[in-house]
Amino acid sequence: MNINEMLAKEFGLRQEQIDNTVALIDDDKTIPFIARYRKEVTGSLDDQTLRLIFDRLTYLRNLAKRKEEIIASITEQGKMTDELMALIDKATVLVEVEDIYRPFRPKRKTRASVAREKGLEPLAELIMSQDKAADPEAEAVNYINEEKSVDSAEEALQGAMDIIAEDVSDNADLRKYLRTLFSQTGRLVSKAADETAETVYENYYDFSEPVSKVAGHRVLAIDRGEKEEALKVSVEVNEGAGERACISRFAKGTSACSKYIELACTDSYKRLIYPSIEREIRNELSEKAQEGAIKVFKENLHQLLMQPPVKGKITLGLDPGYAHGCKLAVVDETGKVLDTGIVYINTKAQAAEAKRKLIQMIKKNKVDAVSIGNGTASRESEALVAEIVREIPESVSYIVVSEAGASVYSASKLAAEEFPDYDVSLRSAVSIARRLQDPLAELVKIDPKAIGVGQYQHDMPPKRMDEALTGVVEDCVNSVGVDLNTASHSLLSYIAGINASVAKNIVTYREENGAFTDRKQLLKVPKLGAKAYEQCAGFLRVRDGKNPLDNTAVHPESYAAAKLLLEKCGYSQKDIGSLSELTDRADKLGIKTLAEELGTGVPTLRDIISELMKPGRDPRDELPPPLMRSGDVMELKDLQEGMELMGTVRNVIDFGAFVDIGVHEDGLVHISQLADRFVKHPLDVVKVGDIVKVRVLSVDVKKKRISLTMKNVK
Repeated sequence: MNINEMLAKEFGLRQEQIDNTVALIDDDKTIPFIARYRKEVTGSLDDQTLRLIFDRLTYLRNLAKRKEEIIASITEQGKMTDELMALIDKATVLVEVEDIYRPFRPKRKTRASVAREKGLEPLAELIMSQDKAADPEAEAVNYINEEKSVDSAEEALQGAMDIIAEDVSDNADLRKYLRTLFSQTGRLVSKAADETAETVYENYYDFSEPVSKVAGHRVLAIDRGEKEEALKVSVEVNEGAGERACISRFAKGTSACSKYIELACTDSYKRLIYPSIEREIRNELSEKAQEGAIKVFKENLHQLLMQPPVKGKITLGLDPGYAHGCKLAVVDETGKVLDTGIVYINTKAQAAEAKRKLIQMIKKNKVDAVSIGNGTASRESEALVAEIVREIPESVSYIVVSEAGASVYSASKLAAEEFPDYDVSLRSAVSIARRLQDPLAELVKIDPKAIGVGQYQHDMPPKRMDEALTGVVEDCVNSVGVDLNTASHSLLSYIAGINASVAKNIVTYREENGAFTDRKQLLKVPKLGAKAYEQCAGFLRVRDGKNPLDNTAVHPESYAAAKLLLEKCGYSQKDIGSLSELTDRADKLGIKTLAEELGTGVPTLRDIISELMKPGRDPRDELPPPLMRSGDVMELKDLQEGMELMGTVRNVIDFGAFVDIGVHEDGLVHISQLADRFVKHPLDVVKVGDIVKVRVLSVDVKKKRISLTMKNVK
C-alpha cells in the first residue's frame, strides 16, 4: 500500500507535489506555512487542498496501521493464507478490513461460541457440506451429552445452526453485498414515538426516503429526534431481499442439510446481520451528514471571520436588555475602552433619559459608529439609536451585529483577565463594539461553536468539529496576519508555530520590554525557538519598526531576495509602499530570469512583489463593507408581500440562507428561491456577510417567520 501514490491518484496531482507535501507535514510544518511559503515545492497548493491531503493521509496511515495489527493477529492464530493476505492488501476502506477480520476477531460469549464449546462444530460442518446422503437429525443424536448440557438432538441441531448463523454473518463478501443493497435500495424510515405528542419533529412522524437520496440536514434532524425519544428510526429494504441474499449464497439444492442452512441463514440475517448492517448504514449516513454540516460550518465561519473591519472609527457598543438595562461601552479606533454606562428603555420616561445619555456619550467621545447586539430588546434599542442618528448633526451610522457568543466570552477567564475592572455585562458591550471594528480579532476569543453560524453544530463529534474549525480560524488569522505589538494572546495563539503558552509569553515579553521593533526579537521570547520562528515570523507584522520588510508578509528567509529585487528594479527599502512601477520593471527584466538571479521561485517572487507594493495589506479590505444603517427602523408588522429590501446574509444552511433585512427576525431564502437556475447547495450562490437584494414572499407575524426570494429581484 503506497500511500503517496494513492494520494497523487486521488487528488489528481503530480507525484512530486504529494511527496514534497507529505515530507513537509512529517517535518511538522504547519498548513498555513506550507501554503504561503513553500509554493515551489507543493506546486502552489492552497490551504484547503493541503488540509484535505492531511486528513486523507491520516486516514490512510491509520488504515495501514490497522491492517498491520490484523495481519499480526491472524498470523499469531496460525490462520493466515496467501488469499487472506491479498484480500487485506486490496482493501481500501476500514470497514472492508474489519469485515475480513471478523471471523478471526476474539469474540465475547455468543450462542455460537457456547455451541462450539459443546463440541457441535463437526455437526455444523456436516450440515454445511450439504451432502445429499447426510441425515442431520439422525447425526444429531450422536451429539447428545449430559456433561456438555446437550440434552437432545434438537438442542444439538440448534447449536449447529447457531454456529452456521455466526459463520454466515461473518462472511465478508456477503456483508459487502448487503451493505451495497442497503445503500442502493434501502429507505430511511422514521415514525412518531407518540403520535399525539406535539414536537418540532412532526415532519418526521411518517417519513420515508431512499438512503441514497436523503439530505444531510434531514438525517441530522432525525438523529436528534431519535436521541430525544420523539422518533423511532429504521433502515428498511424490500421485504425478504436480505434473507434471500443469504440463502442463495449458502443453501444449495433441496437436501435435508439445505433446509437447516436456510433456517440458519434466516436467523443470521434477522438476529445478527440486519441489526449490524442497519447500524453501519445509519452511522454512515450520520457521518456523511456531519461532514457535510461541518463543511458548511467551516465555510460560514471563514466568511464571518473574514468580514471587512470597520477601521478608524470610534465605536459605541450597545448590548440590549430589559431587566438589567442596555449596557454601553465606547472604544477608540484601536479598541481601547474610553467610556461605559447603562441605560434603561422599559418605559417612555426611561427611554427619554436613555436617549439623552446616549447623545451625551456620542458627543463626548466623538462616536462615529454604533454597534448594536441583536439579542433581547435589540429592536427597541435600534429604534432609539435610529432616532438619535436622524436628529443629531454629527455623522453617525449604526449596524446590528450578531451577539452570538458574546455572553460566553464575557463570562470567560480570558475576558476577566482582559477587563478585570468591568462586570460581565459591560465586557459584552465591549465585545459587540470590537466585533464591528475587527471581527477576526474579537471572534477568535470565542469557541467557534458558540458563534452561531451553521446547523446542528452541537450534535457534531466534538473532536472532529474542533479540528475542522480550528483549521479555519488558523487559515483566516494567518492569511490576514497580525500586528505583533497589539494582538491579544488569543489571536497570536492561532499563528502558525505558536501555541497558547508561547502566545502568552509574547504578550508578557511585550509588556516587560516595550513594543517589538523587529521580528528577530521574537527569538528572545521564552520557548520560541528557531523552528517556531521559521513558522510564525512571516505572519507577524511590526509596524513602524527598524526594517520596513517586517511590516509585510515577506518571510525573513526571503529578505535578501527582496532587497536584491529592489536594487535590480532601481529602488531602495525606503521606497516600499510607493512602488507602483515595480511589477512593470520586474516584467521587463523577466520574471523567470529574475527569480533565478534572486535564488527564489517564481511564485515566491510574485508574492514578494505584491507585498512590497502594498505593505501591511489586509485581504479583507478588498471585500464590500458591512451594510451600515441610518434610516427608519422597520418591524415585522411593517413588512408587506412584494417589498424589496437590501439585507445581509447571516447564516447559510443546507436548505437555504437566513438574511437580516433590518427587522428583529432574519428572513429565510429557501434554496429554491436563491436563483432562477437549479442550485445544488446554497453556498454556490451566497456566503455569510454577502449584501443581497431580496423580495418579501410572505410574513407570518404570529410565528415570526419571514419568507424571502432572490428570484427576479431588480
